[in-house]
Amino acid sequence: MGSLTPSVAAVDRAGGAAPPPPVVPRPTDWTDLGGRTALTPRTRILIDPRTASATALPSGRAELPGPARQSVRALAEQLRSELAAVSGLAPRIAHDQRPAPGDIVVRLTDTGLGPEGHRLDTTGAVTTGAVTIEAASTHGLFYGTRTLLQLLRATAPDHRALPRARAVDRPAQSVRMVHLDAGRKYWQIPYLENLIRRMGDQKLNTLFLHLSESEGFRLYSPRFPGLADPDHSYSRADIERLKAFAARHHVQLMPGIEVPGHATVISEAFGIGFGADNGTGSAPCTGAHTHSHLTADWIVDMTSERAVEKTKQIVDEFAGWFDAPLFSIGAEEVPGQLADCPRVKDFLAADPDVSTLGDLLNRYINTLDDVVTRHGKRTAVYNGSEHLAAPQQTVHGPVVFITWEGTGAEPAIPGHDEIAIGPFYVTPNNYHHLYPDEPWMYDAWAPSTAPDMLGSGLVNWADYNFWSDDAYYEQHMAGARAILADRAWNASPTPDTVTEFRALAARIGDPPGIRPAPAQPRTDDGRPSHRWTFDPAPYPSGWTYAGSPGNTLYVPDTAGALPGTSYIINNPTPVSGDGAHGGAWRFDHDRDGVGFGGLDVAEPWTVSVRVRPTARTADQVLLSSKAGALKLMQYGTGQVGFTRYGTADHSFPCTLPLDRWTRLTWVAEPGRTTLYADGERIGTVDASIPLPLRSIGTEKAGLRGDLDELRTWDEALSPAQVRDLFRRDAP
Repeated sequence: MGSLTPSVAAVDRAGGAAPPPPVVPRPTDWTDLGGRTALTPRTRILIDPRTASATALPSGRAELPGPARQSVRALAEQLRSELAAVSGLAPRIAHDQRPAPGDIVVRLTDTGLGPEGHRLDTTGAVTTGAVTIEAASTHGLFYGTRTLLQLLRATAPDHRALPRARAVDRPAQSVRMVHLDAGRKYWQIPYLENLIRRMGDQKLNTLFLHLSESEGFRLYSPRFPGLADPDHSYSRADIERLKAFAARHHVQLMPGIEVPGHATVISEAFGIGFGADNGTGSAPCTGAHTHSHLTADWIVDMTSERAVEKTKQIVDEFAGWFDAPLFSIGAEEVPGQLADCPRVKDFLAADPDVSTLGDLLNRYINTLDDVVTRHGKRTAVYNGSEHLAAPQQTVHGPVVFITWEGTGAEPAIPGHDEIAIGPFYVTPNNYHHLYPDEPWMYDAWAPSTAPDMLGSGLVNWADYNFWSDDAYYEQHMAGARAILADRAWNASPTPDTVTEFRALAARIGDPPGIRPAPAQPRTDDGRPSHRWTFDPAPYPSGWTYAGSPGNTLYVPDTAGALPGTSYIINNPTPVSGDGAHGGAWRFDHDRDGVGFGGLDVAEPWTVSVRVRPTARTADQVLLSSKAGALKLMQYGTGQVGFTRYGTADHSFPCTLPLDRWTRLTWVAEPGRTTLYADGERIGTVDASIPLPLRSIGTEKAGLRGDLDELRTWDEALSPAQVRDLFRRDAP
């Protein structure tokens, strides 16, 4: 798109520039002329009756980010309700009338700024006192109204005054994306709608729903019985509802289906994986031909005509459900060792059009690309296929590569458009432990405006937090998402620090219409809120076990709704007998963790667990979160304790004996925590922390020993209740 005119505020920080306007993202060209323009009870929203039903002028149409689907009239009606929520004013909508001071004129016109660019004038100079928003499509008009609403939200006390200013605004990148792993995790629709509202408010235009993974498929169609669980997937009606909602916030719903790898759920539903009999008489591949923690059915059998046909049918069905211009088929992380499978070797030897695994993969991508193209869309794949030698098959030129490697500074796949996601991973588990570097994103990252770099995306992966709270991920994504929105829209140097930017985003707050997250129910009836017994259990309905034996073990929550999984390497070992109640898990490595993805619970609370340590290490964490941890062995003392990260470590006079079961119970009230061992009070510390429910262990401070019967309560149990708990648990 070429370079943009830098914002007036975006000059050298040492130059004493005025602070940026209270808008996220910053306008690309903003001129503050001083003073205020007031909205009043007489304010109207004026639209042209000749374009009231239009969505764009011919010059405002473009392939990306996709066509606008909201008319000018619908946008005006939406703005009216949003203004009422923000300012208490509910302007009437009028047509073909002379503007008056305080009116808001919303006008389609050829601005020359592309489909999302717009002009905003709050000075009143052009229209005798009115505020004017002009754009070539309702994409641009909508974004102009977002600037207007954010300016009002940031203006206290009555949110009815705008700074007198002029903005000429257009994005640096045409795709500004949020990516959700909706294969491993099923996201509730109210959360998705809140996310879409927040995205639209910050001018992010693409919600990429990655709807299948090895562990789950989240689109339900009667055409494919057994593929998706109706209770944990989205029906056609759900998708239509989401598309209509997203259109009002100018967000495109981009779907993704993952093949040929990451596809155990598809392979097993239809018997089309490399671990299955493909009907040709060739032997199945084995675990030696894929990643060590997986089975051969993790990969759809690209040598099978039936398997290829089935995945074509799946893509054909679901490509028709969506209207975004991009459809992802995944296609990354196909293991190189698959080339050593005799089935693959025999197939390559017999087919003159493919001579390598890379040829086989590229031809498979192109076969599915033909299906996607028939639906009028472009195929997107994650990068990775370019690393496999492919002398005979080249991926079709229009296929877009989503690059998860590299810094996203410049395009890396010659001959293909790209979307950069590499530096922007949110994978909050103790194995990957990936969080975006927000200071780097804000201060140093330079979004590429090369013609073949379509945009950038913040990426969520739900590995090992399959059943987490939606809000658990939201707390990790919100800050980086705002920074990505700012930088991908306005690529000029930032005028302040990331701390100041966060304060600005907080000052602006959420857009109107956000539904509060459901309050976590608290009980004080003596019953546990969560209970993990560590007894053997299969995955629940809607999730497929994709690991090789001993990997990604499932631990159900028999009292609440927060089950967990272990990780793919250094898994705990299930044990039974020898004092365990039914079953226990043995931990012997720092990364022997369990991911829950729960939110911290404010005091009061109680945690009780049976533990048998087998070794002493400098730091052993039972339960952790970003804010704090419960410790079996506190750093520096080796005693049982707890930590508020960045503030203080606390210890009790209790050192756990090795090779013996002990029932530990922490009872927390605001500012006070008491520890019990085997039902007897050990001591009290005049401090407390919220109950951490992110995970068992951390990436650097795992347990060494056996764990059984971990329970939590939303109340402070009495000493008598703690003693009774120990008596009931005694062998």
